[in-house]
Amino acid sequence: MAGHSKWNNIKRRKGAVDDKRGKLFTKIGREISVAVKSGGANPESNSKLRDAIANAKANNMPNDSITRSIQKAAGSDGENYERIVYEGYGPSGVAVIVETLTDNRNRTAGDMRHYFDKFGGNLGQPGCVSFMFTNENDEYIPIAMVKLSEEQDVKNMDKLLDHLEDNDDVQMVHHNWEFDEECTQFDTN
Repeated sequence: MAGHSKWNNIKRRKGAVDDKRGKLFTKIGREISVAVKSGGANPESNSKLRDAIANAKANNMPNDSITRSIQKAAGSDGENYERIVYEGYGPSGVAVIVETLTDNRNRTAGDMRHYFDKFGGNLGQPGCVSFMFTNENDEYIPIAMVKLSEEQDVKNMDKLLDHLEDNDDVQMVHHNWEFDEECTQFDTN
């Protein structure tokens, strides 16, 4: 029985690692697809594609998967991904900006609204929190940070960020939550 249990533990751990890796490769594949459609399939003339390929290689994505993503996007039958930025407030007024690439705008909007509502926030209109960030090279940097002092707010914010990052359509999440050592005293599980 001990060998069987050990095998199941290994199988579960490997499955969890493979799931995370698959989600990451899906996000990178979408990034490559958008870069190819916006600037062509040649990485020497398309800087966004070159950056996406570098990101893929940094995350150990196989070369044949990179090539397949480029060829699929270069063909006319590929999926059309749309870049959408969602803005909203998390618990206690934490500003959150979510960058997505999606082939179904309605599904993604519903998911975002559900996550914000479920964890004590609300999804806002475009521009409702972007004034709280500076945008430098497509990177949102918060102007002022927000500390959370209530245990429930810390738990909800942590869960909100986890759910957003687990969504396949989400590429990047930016927020102005100042996570400090005092927050680790709360068990966020």
